[in-house]
Amino acid sequence: MAKQRIYQAARELDLSSEALLKVIRSLGFTVKSHMSVITDEMYDAVKKKMAEDQAEAKKTDLKRTREREQIRRPKTATVRLERPSRKKVKKGKPKRRKIDQNKIREKVKETLVHMERSSRGKKRKYRTERTPDAGVVEENRLRVSEFVSVSEVASLLGVEPTEIIAKLLELGLMVTMNHRLDFETISMIADEYGYEAELIPEYGAQLFEAEEEKGEDLAGRAPVVTVMGHVDHGKTSLLDRLRETDITSGESGGMTQHMGAYELTVGEHKISFLDTPGHEAFTAMRARGAQITDICVLVVAADDGVMPQTIEAIDHARAAGVQILVAVNKIDLPTANPIKVKQDLAQHGVLVEEFGGETLCVEVSAKTGQGLDDLVEAILLQAEALELRACCSGPARGVIVESRLDRGKGTVATVLVQKGTLRAGDSFVAGLCSGKVRAMHDEHGTDVKEVLPSTAVQVIGFNGTPDVGDTFLVVEDEAKAKELSRKRMLARREQAFRASGEAVSLRKFQEDLKSGKSKELKIVLKGDVWGSVGALADSIQSLSTDEVKVNIIQRNVGPIKESDVLLAAASKAIVVGFHVKPDARARDTATRNSVEVRLYNIIFEAIDDIKLAMTGLLEPEYEEVSLGKAEVKETFKVSKTGLIAGCFVVSGEIRRGASAKVLRNEECIYTGTVESLKRFKDDAREVPAGMECGVGIAGVEDLEAGDVIECFELKEVARDLL
Repeated sequence: MAKQRIYQAARELDLSSEALLKVIRSLGFTVKSHMSVITDEMYDAVKKKMAEDQAEAKKTDLKRTREREQIRRPKTATVRLERPSRKKVKKGKPKRRKIDQNKIREKVKETLVHMERSSRGKKRKYRTERTPDAGVVEENRLRVSEFVSVSEVASLLGVEPTEIIAKLLELGLMVTMNHRLDFETISMIADEYGYEAELIPEYGAQLFEAEEEKGEDLAGRAPVVTVMGHVDHGKTSLLDRLRETDITSGESGGMTQHMGAYELTVGEHKISFLDTPGHEAFTAMRARGAQITDICVLVVAADDGVMPQTIEAIDHARAAGVQILVAVNKIDLPTANPIKVKQDLAQHGVLVEEFGGETLCVEVSAKTGQGLDDLVEAILLQAEALELRACCSGPARGVIVESRLDRGKGTVATVLVQKGTLRAGDSFVAGLCSGKVRAMHDEHGTDVKEVLPSTAVQVIGFNGTPDVGDTFLVVEDEAKAKELSRKRMLARREQAFRASGEAVSLRKFQEDLKSGKSKELKIVLKGDVWGSVGALADSIQSLSTDEVKVNIIQRNVGPIKESDVLLAAASKAIVVGFHVKPDARARDTATRNSVEVRLYNIIFEAIDDIKLAMTGLLEPEYEEVSLGKAEVKETFKVSKTGLIAGCFVVSGEIRRGASAKVLRNEECIYTGTVESLKRFKDDAREVPAGMECGVGIAGVEDLEAGDVIECFELKEVARDLL
């Protein structure tokens, strides 16, 4: 039998978990709860016990049936009972009628079963009527977010909270109505009521999913196009040429490090572009771009061909089920070879139309503008084939593309609207943040009053800084938005609290023992935008090894503040700033608490410096450096000194106090220290090559003529991360 827990076995045996626990314990086995593993021995014993009970029950039923037949009287028979006189009653006690206890038990059992069925029926009706924010009930599924309270679970299941508390007490969990439960505990409770629990990733998300199930009036929408490819293949330059702007010159090191959103109008058609960086550190950003887009324009330089990040972009697009359109850039260069690019793409499963495939391919030049009209036409043609439609009515729903802190405006987030219409004054929730749309601006800074699907807009009015990729949802009022935000924060806090508890659990302690004592480099990471912070954090954490780990204890956007430095001081961490600087108070606090603050503008430098810092935490390695060799000619035994070898120094020098190996037939048989070294009768500190000497090695009592004594020292070697 495969390894399974008690509550799973109870389902197979058609018993409740509590009933199975009682049976197991009655058989002499020790189990804690229905989450305990049931062994083969337990399972077999339970089945045997159940078979015996069933056989006994059959015997009892048969016996009862026979007894009823014996005492049954014919229907025609009448019995006249005379009422006893009062005198007879006074003189003696009347005989009581014999009560059949078995019949009473049967009647009570029938009544209880009827009451339970009636109660269950009412609960099911109640469940279908209520759908709290914490989750939703669908047939045999309980869709719920993690870390919801006991009262919320009870409301979903249509039972009293005290009933849930009682079941948790049986499991050894002391809880209250407001106690938050993890998903594993919720799954066990749901299983007790015949439901299968399903995790909803975000608190309150099911409310908006239910709205999507309703009939909606769909209208055509603009395509969302993501530009992807390897670093320095001309993605942003291509967009610059299309929009007749100059964004590339403003990027650090000439490399895009943020995710941009732009809109292009071609006649009556509109195209929304997302520009993602090409460096390998921004893999996560490119993945997000592929998940919210309709068409992926894969930019490949004609003189460079398919590169590692090109392959990653292809994988992301395929994983997201997005149509790929190839743009072979830099065809104006004399070294351009577009045919080779198409051949290389074919090896990675991207077969262009020219080679008999279905992928559109356009040859362009961002520098001269050649082929750009063909590229736009190909995008519109692809979009027409996809028949893109969205509902323009109702509350807006979208995704956070980028977010940053502006000194004058506060948090500014780029939101890509995917459904509905976003208007100024709308209340919203995005991840852990909430707010009200105070103002909206397009990419040029122009005020916008309403935004339709497939349009990116900069929104002002957040009470915090949302993460890139967070779902943006418009709700009915600001109170609802704050309530959802508060509950999400509580769930996140509970998650963080439990994660910190795991750090000191026995399981984690055992892992540390197995892998050896691990070291940590703790970092407080601040950046200008969430996209860059997330990408840099992923790159730094990928440097972790079994010996040295990176622990980013906090990541956030905005300038480095005093609180960040104090956190680093308390945690013995360093502060890393990416495109941000510390304020005056933070600098003073860092100096006073000796906290190192490192500032970077280019991601390569940040990764290289942190890699060097981590390398310094590695346990050093040592290698043997040979000092010299001496051949043993003969041996002498000297009182109070021990065995002395008369040697001739062949190479290098022999030093007193140095480590030495004794080699016999090129195999090391002893290792020790040169305890004594004499030149004739005088003590010597060292004897160079070409001279004779007497050598005594500590602990060595067996030397023969022909043995080689090699003198060496251990030299520390700096280690590098793999």
